[in-house]
Amino acid sequence: MVIVFALVALAVLAVVAGLHWYVWRRLVRDTTRGPGPARRAGTAVFVAGPVLMTGALVAERAGAPFWLQRTLAWPGFLWMALALYLLLAVLASEAVRPLVNRMSRRIAPSPLDHPSPDPAASPLGGPGPGVQGAEPPGAVTAAPAPARTPAPARTPAPAPRAQEPTRRLVVSRLLAGAATTAAVATVGHGTYGVLKGPRVERVTVPLAKLPRAAHGFRIAVVSDIHLGPVLGRGFAQRVVDTVNATRPDLIAVVGDLVDGSVKDLGPAAAPLARLSARHGAYFVTGNHEYFSGAEQWIEEVRDLGLHPLQNARTELPYFDLAGVNDVQGESEGQGPDFARALDDRDPARACVLLAHQPVQIHEAVRHGVDLQLSGHTHGGQLWPGSLLAAAANPTVAGLDRYGDTQLYVSRGAGAWGPPTRVGAPSDVTVIELAATRA
Repeated sequence: MVIVFALVALAVLAVVAGLHWYVWRRLVRDTTRGPGPARRAGTAVFVAGPVLMTGALVAERAGAPFWLQRTLAWPGFLWMALALYLLLAVLASEAVRPLVNRMSRRIAPSPLDHPSPDPAASPLGGPGPGVQGAEPPGAVTAAPAPARTPAPARTPAPAPRAQEPTRRLVVSRLLAGAATTAAVATVGHGTYGVLKGPRVERVTVPLAKLPRAAHGFRIAVVSDIHLGPVLGRGFAQRVVDTVNATRPDLIAVVGDLVDGSVKDLGPAAAPLARLSARHGAYFVTGNHEYFSGAEQWIEEVRDLGLHPLQNARTELPYFDLAGVNDVQGESEGQGPDFARALDDRDPARACVLLAHQPVQIHEAVRHGVDLQLSGHTHGGQLWPGSLLAAAANPTVAGLDRYGDTQLYVSRGAGAWGPPTRVGAPSDVTVIELAATRA
C-alpha cells in the first residue's frame, strides 16, 4: 500500500512538474532572447512557486508550527490558483497562435518577399555599341582591353532566418503578456470576492409536512468556512455579521469550519459565539474536522454556544432537526449513523437533516428525510473544478430533488487552499420553509 501511494505521489509530482515546465517555456523561454536577467528572474518564479505550493500543502497536513503554515500559505496557495489559470490561458493562446503568426507576416513581411532590382544589371546583358570614334569599315585595330570597372557594392538582403526569430519573439511576447494579464486578473478578482465575505442567497423550499404556523421559517445555512492559516478571525467576523444580518430563526453550520487545531485556531473561531438566532445555532462535522481534531472542535463549538448534532435529533416546535457525522469520521469509528439520528421519530412531522456531504442524500431518502442541507463541494471553487465536483457529487450547488427528499447544497462561505473562487462565489444561504398544506 505504501509503495502504491509513493508511486501515485511521484506520478502526480511528475505531471505537476511537466505542466510547470510547459508554462515556463511559453512565458519565459520563448519570450527572452537568451540567458540573461529576465530569463533568470522568470525561472526563479517558476521554481519558487511550486516549491512554496508543495510546502504549504505539506505544512497544513503535517500540522507544522502555525507560524510556518501562515508563512507558506499565502504565496503557496495563491500560486496554486495562479498556476492553474496561467496554464489555461497559455492553452487558450495556443489556439490563436497560428492566426497571430499569419497576421504578423502580413503586417511585417520579410524583405525577401519583395527583392530590390540590381541597378548594375543591364536588360541586354552588357553595354551597347559606341557611337563616337567608330572605326571605318575594314579597319584593323587591336582588341581593346576588357574594362575593369568595379561592380557597385550591394547591400545584402537579410536572410530569412535572421528576420523570422524576431517575429516569433514579438508574437510570443504578445501572447504571453495577454495570458499573464488574464490569469492575474482572474485570480485577483476571485481572491477579492472571497476576502470581502460571502453574499446572501435566498431560496424558498416547500415542505408538505410543515404546519402553517411555520410558513416562512428561515434557516441560515453556513458551510465550509475553512478558518486556517489564510482565513482567520477577521473573516470569521465577516461571516457572523452576514449571517446575523439575515435575522434567521435557526442557524445551521454544516461542516468544514476549520483547517487546523483548536490550539492554533481557537481565537479565530471566537466570533462564532456571537451567532444569533431565535432557535439557536447547530453544528455537524465535515471531513476537515477529522483532519483537525474533531472531538476537540466539537467541545470548542459547544463552548461557543453552538449545539453539535452527532448522529442526533432534536424536536423543534414545527419540525425535527437531525444531524449526522461526516463520512470521514468512519476512519475514527465516528461515521454517520442514520438509524441513531432518525429512527423512532414521528413520520408525520417534517424532518430537516444536516449532513456535510451531498453523497449522504441516498441514506436520507431511505430514512424519509424531507430536506437535507449540505456543503462540501464549494460549487467547484475554481472553474473548471465544477466539472470534477459534478463527477463526485450528486448535486454540486443549489436545490435538487431525490424522490420525496429535497437536497440543498451551499457553495460555502470560505475557501480551501487558495483564498480564491472563480465561477463559484461564496455564499450564506437563507432557506425559507414554505407550508403547502392548509
